[in-house]
Amino acid sequence: MKTHTCVFVLCAGVAAHGLGLMAQGTPSAPTFDKPAADNMTLTAVEGIKVGHVTLSARPTGCTAILFKDGTTGSVDQRGGAPGTRETDLLDPVNDVQIVNAISLAGGSAFGLDAASGVMRWLDEHHVGYPVGPYGVVPIVPAAILFDLPFGGDAKVRPGADCGYQAAAAATGAPVTEGNVGAGAGATVGKLAFINGGGPMKAGIGSAAIKLPNGLVVAAIVAVNAAGDIIDPQTGQVVAGVRGTDGKLADVRKLLLTGGSRPARAGENTTIGIVATNAKLTKVQAQKMAQMANDGYARTIYPSHTPADGDTIFSVATGTWDGQSNYGQIGALAAEAMAEAVIRAATQATGSGGLPAARDLGTVPARFKK
Repeated sequence: MKTHTCVFVLCAGVAAHGLGLMAQGTPSAPTFDKPAADNMTLTAVEGIKVGHVTLSARPTGCTAILFKDGTTGSVDQRGGAPGTRETDLLDPVNDVQIVNAISLAGGSAFGLDAASGVMRWLDEHHVGYPVGPYGVVPIVPAAILFDLPFGGDAKVRPGADCGYQAAAAATGAPVTEGNVGAGAGATVGKLAFINGGGPMKAGIGSAAIKLPNGLVVAAIVAVNAAGDIIDPQTGQVVAGVRGTDGKLADVRKLLLTGGSRPARAGENTTIGIVATNAKLTKVQAQKMAQMANDGYARTIYPSHTPADGDTIFSVATGTWDGQSNYGQIGALAAEAMAEAVIRAATQATGSGGLPAARDLGTVPARFKK
């Protein structure tokens, strides 16, 4: 997995073409190799590439996810304060059936501009929705999370050049997790309680489920929750609100005391993608996204609040010829998403003065390397 670190002046648009990949003529469209057998991340789904750009100056960043031609896409958005782009296009009642890429980014609404850079890279490689003699229009939905308070200068945020670089860096290798890309500035446990002691660091997580018949369902997620991350297998809090003693306080109990303040808009924003190699219609892909939101509810407490932007995109690359039940795929998508959320907390490292789960010794045994 390629991860690029760039300074703010580059990602603000000073460099004309990011990594300078413009060559004479039109670059060829990206190719997608068969995933490695040991890949247990989003790129285990054939027809997907992922690239991160991390801005170390704050930090923050963006993540570009590229798809093979003909990939079906939809979305389910349940938070009350979303920051999104092109989600109406993904409604099954609307005409365009495919997606070419999805952009996930930090930087609040400013980060939506990263999608423009992904579009530019795809346009240069002639990837997009055909519009006759006018070429193609790349279909790049996007979602952002609110990380402006983390790490200092809120003016450092991912822009179009960062999206361009993330697309250029995308590979089919196992996804790099933790403090990278859209998860570079992600934190959890931001609900302030009377006896609270502060939040913790989280980031990007990814997981895949593979069935013996060849069906693959996978997820990637950037976790920026206001509350706690809970392991659904044990019911234990992995990361979240800390008390004055520095230990986890358990929001499930603290909410019953009435000592919380309302979360500010965007603080509970968790953004992600579920994907499968099965063939799905746009309607079926939307149901997959809806069911995948159960993965948020199992692992994030609270989730889908009025002040968050929780969003899940769904894609189906159709590279598998087997027969499947899309209800089963949706159930597996919820499982993959739940595992990816836990990984976003357990694979993160302490940063900006905030500890991560590994610093508190709360990483579940199955995630320890």
